Amino acid sequence: MKIVDIQPWVIEQELENPFYFSQWHYASRKICLVKVTLEDGTYGWGEGYGPADVIKAGIEFFKPHILGQNALETETIWQIMYLRSLDFGRSGIFQAAIAAIDVALWDVKGKVLNQPVSVLLGGVKNPVIQPYATGFYFTDAPTMEEDFIKEAELYKQQGFKAAKMKVGLGLEKDVYWVNFLSKALGEDVRLMIDANHGYNYREAYELCRQIEHLNIGWFEEPVAPDDYNGYKKLRENTSIPIAGGECEYLRHGFRRLFENDCVDIAQPDICATGGLTEVKRIATLAQAYHKDIVPHSWGTWIAISAAVHLVGNLDQNPGRMNRECPMIELDRTENPLRDDVVNHSLKFDNGFIPVPDAPGLGVDVNQEFLEKYASNNTTISGEFEVRA
Repeated sequence: MKIVDIQPWVIEQELENPFYFSQWHYASRKICLVKVTLEDGTYGWGEGYGPADVIKAGIEFFKPHILGQNALETETIWQIMYLRSLDFGRSGIFQAAIAAIDVALWDVKGKVLNQPVSVLLGGVKNPVIQPYATGFYFTDAPTMEEDFIKEAELYKQQGFKAAKMKVGLGLEKDVYWVNFLSKALGEDVRLMIDANHGYNYREAYELCRQIEHLNIGWFEEPVAPDDYNGYKKLRENTSIPIAGGECEYLRHGFRRLFENDCVDIAQPDICATGGLTEVKRIATLAQAYHKDIVPHSWGTWIAISAAVHLVGNLDQNPGRMNRECPMIELDRTENPLRDDVVNHSLKFDNGFIPVPDAPGLGVDVNQEFLEKYASNNTTISGEFEVRA
C-alpha cells in the first residue's frame, strides 16, 4: 500500500464575532489539513495545529521523504520524518506537520484494514467519551454578561458536565468572571480555567487563593511553558489540580513536566506533538508517572475524532470498578471550518460521544467546502492579531 500523493490544504473563514484571550485576538479561523492518497485510491485525512501556512510548508518538506512508503508502517514513517527534522525541528511547527501526516496515515490504515483507529491503537477500553465545553472567550460586546449566561445555559441544555473559560487578563477581572461563571453554570457543570500561560507564579498563586473555594476542576497553563519551578510550586501550594502540556512537544518534553512534578493532568495536542503515534507513547509515559491524560484539541472534527479514538484506547489509571468517564476537549467557539469541512461530525448525545466504529477516523472531508475556502497564498491573515 504505497503512498502516491500527499496534498496539504489551507482553508480560512472569517468570524462573524471576533474574540480574544490572554495571548491572541481571532478575527478568522484558519487550518491546515492534509490528504494522503495510496496507489489504489484509498485516502486518509489529517490536521495540523498551529499557523496553517507554516505547517503546510513543513508537510511539503516531508513529502519527498515518504512518497512510496508503505502507509501501513506508521511508526517507520514517523521515524523517517523525525530523523529528517531532528537537527532543527524537535519541537514546534515541524512536529505539527508530522502530526498532520501521521493522523492521515492512521485514517487511511484504518480504511485499508477496515478497522476503526481505536482498534488499531490496541482496542476500545472506553466506549463512551465525555467532552467538556471550551468557550467563554472574551469579546468587546457590551452584553458580555448576558452572552455568558446564555452560553452557560446552552452547555447545560446540551448535557455538558464540565466547561472551561479563559483567564489571564488580570487578577481583578479574572476573579470577577470566575465567580460569575461558576454561579451561572451551577453545581451540575464543573468549571475549569485556562490562562494560556498568561501569569507568573505569584499572580497564578493569588488567583488560586481567591477562587479555591469554588471547586475549580483544573487550572490550565497557569504560567509560562518553561517555568517548571513555577508549575511545581503552584501545584504544591493549591488544592486546584494543575493541567498543562499544550505547548510541550514529544515524549521528551512531557518527561520534563512529569519529572518536575508540574502537572496533575497532561494535555498533549495530537495535531501538534507528533500525531497519534507519538501521543500514544506520551500516554504510556503519563501512566508510568500516574498522571491523567486529557488531550488538548482546538481544531476540526478530524482533530476531535483523533482525540476520541486515542482516549477510547487509554488505560484506566488507577483501575477500579466504578470509574469516571474519560474526557476530551470540545471547542464550542464560532468555527465554521470545524463544523462544515467534514461531511458529518461524530455523534454527540446528552453530553457524551461514543467512539466511532467506522473504518479509520470515522469522518470524511467535504471536498466542495474545502475547495471553496482554500487559500492559494501564504500571506498572513487576520487569524492571529496582537491586541494593542
